[in-house]
Amino acid sequence: MERLPRHLRQPCHWQCRRGETAPWRILPLALSVDIARGVLKESGFDPNVITLAADSHSAPNTKDLVIRPEVKIIDYTGSSKFGEWIEKNASQAVVYTEKAGINSTILDSAADLKAVTGNMAFSLSLYSGQMCTTPQNIFIPKDGIKVGSEKKSFDEVAKAIVGAVDWFLGDPKRAAEVLGAIQNEATAMRVDVAAGDGAEVLRKSTPVSNEMFPEARMRSPVIMKIDASKKDIYMREMFGPIVYLIATDGTAQSIKLAAESAREHGAITCGVYSTDAAVLQSAENAMTDAGVPVSCNLTGPIWVNQSAAFSDFHVSGCNPSGNATLCDGAFVANRFRVVQSRVPA
Repeated sequence: MERLPRHLRQPCHWQCRRGETAPWRILPLALSVDIARGVLKESGFDPNVITLAADSHSAPNTKDLVIRPEVKIIDYTGSSKFGEWIEKNASQAVVYTEKAGINSTILDSAADLKAVTGNMAFSLSLYSGQMCTTPQNIFIPKDGIKVGSEKKSFDEVAKAIVGAVDWFLGDPKRAAEVLGAIQNEATAMRVDVAAGDGAEVLRKSTPVSNEMFPEARMRSPVIMKIDASKKDIYMREMFGPIVYLIATDGTAQSIKLAAESAREHGAITCGVYSTDAAVLQSAENAMTDAGVPVSCNLTGPIWVNQSAAFSDFHVSGCNPSGNATLCDGAFVANRFRVVQSRVPA
């Protein structure tokens, strides 16, 4: 193995994002690195504290770099598949991962269904479902929920969710800004696969145009209805603007399935809507036991997607979505070691 340049020699910190750096991601990363290096140089530090090693599909180098003996700390955020590979193979380093999972929303009851579905519409649309915090599975009792003093059927609740998304994305300019572009063609293809995979489609995914970027690949969310018994369809990560409305036997089963999904496949966020304090407590207990942060009864301009890395204890390290919390003491303290040197007096 050839010797690393001096600025990459032990101890070395390697930061990975989304596995091997794909060619279409190099420019924004390079611009950021260039600015950071300039700031370091102006401040009197070696600019090589920050470097960028870009790879390509034809010549990937990330796997080779992360297992080098000089690399002692690795921070990774990206797909579960590659994150798990790093955790298993980079045994020479301290590895921190934020991967992915299946985020759930548990809908039990609400004081104002319009406020709830309006909030959910933004969460489901933001960045075309490509955030690690985006809800995928919405659990709703098949016999409906209580809204204020009346009962709304499952179909009425589903119609309200679809209607809220339709209204929210009805303004083309707002839709373009909120959805953004779908980064990978495989994600757009996954939307079509999901729509033909056995669930009942309540809202088709449609192309969205952006007048500033007419060639941008943009799709609205597909929303589907499915019975809780069909775990093989909804209990898997479907990255992108893909939403399942899952009909359960009741809120108890909704909570059980959401917690099971988090334990087995990982989750970074969970939203709960209920006017019953006992239900909220039950959901909080189950989901936090599964290592998932819980947000209760969010309406208005605050969304479950907004899990800030360094203030909301982003990721827990307690389920397959990642092995660290991005702002607890261990995330910082475990990067340092004490080495002793003794000399006789």
